[in-house]
Order: sequence, then structure tokens, then C-alpha cells
Amino acid sequence: MQGLKRKIVYVSLFELIAVGLTSSVLVLLMGHDAGHASIAAIASSLVAVVWNFIYNSMFEAWEARQAKRGRSWLRRAAHALGFEGGLVVILVPLFAWWLDISLWEAFVLDLGLVLFFMFYTFLFSLAFDRIFGLPASAQA
Repeated sequence: MQGLKRKIVYVSLFELIAVGLTSSVLVLLMGHDAGHASIAAIASSLVAVVWNFIYNSMFEAWEARQAKRGRSWLRRAAHALGFEGGLVVILVPLFAWWLDISLWEAFVLDLGLVLFFMFYTFLFSLAFDRIFGLPASAQA
């Protein structure tokens, strides 16, 4: 599976599983009811997908204007920090409002989610590539 179909399947499966896991964590660890937790998980998933599109469009526009081409470790780190920083700015107030918790509690919750998603993304991508094969860009 390659191209747009691969990306759509990847994002759809990734977010569907993520919403289920995130909802479960909110219910089990934070004591929120399933409906309330599910809406928070779905909202954060939608925010992440939209933010990903906006942020990557802006980053790539900036990147195209740079004299030095390629993606060094520093540029990749800046990209990741900018993306996650933007998500924190958007999601912390949303979590605080929707879950009726303090901004500090929402921030701690978001940090936990960031750590969780680092591992989840790694494992999901590994499993996805093993099931569906590598994308053309990574094939020899």
C-alpha cells in the first residue's frame, strides 16, 4: 500500500486506536465518565490532526526559504518541539475547560500524553510497517 491510501489508513488507524486508549486512561486514572472522556479524546485527536496539517504547512514553507537544505537533527528537533509546543498551548486550556480541572492538572495530563504518544507512535509505526510494508520512500 502506497501514497495517499497509505496515509489515510495510517492516520485513521492511529487516531482510532489513540482515541480508545486515551479515553480509557481518562476514565481509569482520572475518574471521568466514559462519555466525557471520549469527547475529550476525540477533540484532542481532531485538534492534533488539524494542527499537524497547519504546522507542517508553515514549517515546510519556512524550510523552503532556507539556504541550507535537508533535515539535520537540529532542524528535526526544532520541528518536533514546535509541533508539541503548539499542541500544549492548544490542548491544555481545552482539557482544563472540558474536564473541569486546573490549568496545572491539564498541563500535567498533557505532558503524560506527550510521553505516551512518543512510545505509542514508535510502536504503532513499527507494527504498521510490518503489516503493510515500508513506504516507497524507505524502500531500497
